[in-house]
Amino acid sequence: MTVQQESFSTSDDCTISYTTHRAASLAAPRLALIHSLGLDRSIWDCVIERLSDRSEILTYDCRGHGRSARPHMDYTAELFGRDLAELMDHVGWDSAAVAGCSMGGCVAQAFAGRFPAKAGGLTLIDTSAWYGADAPKQFRDRAAAAKAKGMNGLIDFQVTRWFSEKFAASHPEQVNRVVRIFLANDFDCYAATCALLGDADLRKYLPSFRMPVAVVVGEEDYATPVAMAQALHAAIPQSTLKIIPGGRHLTPIQCPDEIAAEIAGLLERRG
Repeated sequence: MTVQQESFSTSDDCTISYTTHRAASLAAPRLALIHSLGLDRSIWDCVIERLSDRSEILTYDCRGHGRSARPHMDYTAELFGRDLAELMDHVGWDSAAVAGCSMGGCVAQAFAGRFPAKAGGLTLIDTSAWYGADAPKQFRDRAAAAKAKGMNGLIDFQVTRWFSEKFAASHPEQVNRVVRIFLANDFDCYAATCALLGDADLRKYLPSFRMPVAVVVGEEDYATPVAMAQALHAAIPQSTLKIIPGGRHLTPIQCPDEIAAEIAGLLERRG
């Protein structure tokens, strides 16, 4: 496997930092991975370890996150989906399977709805098409709490949502790494991304999906509960549903074996 870290500029001049993991085989399926709110592409590291021998993988930091540019502007799932489409054009990919966790799952749905020819399959992990009628206020309240308390004031709340107590106790180095990434957020970008999630309603896209779709959720996910995954599964007839025992919200980190297996199964369904 050959790993390259690079960057490119979107059509509105936002620099996106990305990594390509080139497989040895030219026939390897292509897979793009989208991270969750307030984090970066590193949430996929353990999954990539399990899939790099069988697929060509593209990871990147969404605008406002990680090493990508942090423009202060309104964010939408469709804008983030366009960023992925332009990134794929930049690296010469006409289509790919796409896996997204939490926010990344929302972006994946918007991407597939707006650019169906580019979406060869979807793995929607710990995510939802719609967070409910109260979501715009709830997500803006979360951003307000971050402003009032500082990002550090949200850590206890976030860690218990991200990981089970058992995982957090047994993998402190992984938890600490995620915490450091979260604390490095630009507040205005974090608030804009919270608003993105609160306002997102991707339900209109779901009936149009013709690609294979795998829906995955942690059994103990309180951020996007099992009921939200079941709603996605019900709305996408060709989808599968996997509930991971003991998993919470960041299953790509807590449960990489299960996530890698679901993505691998999705890639096989693509043919």
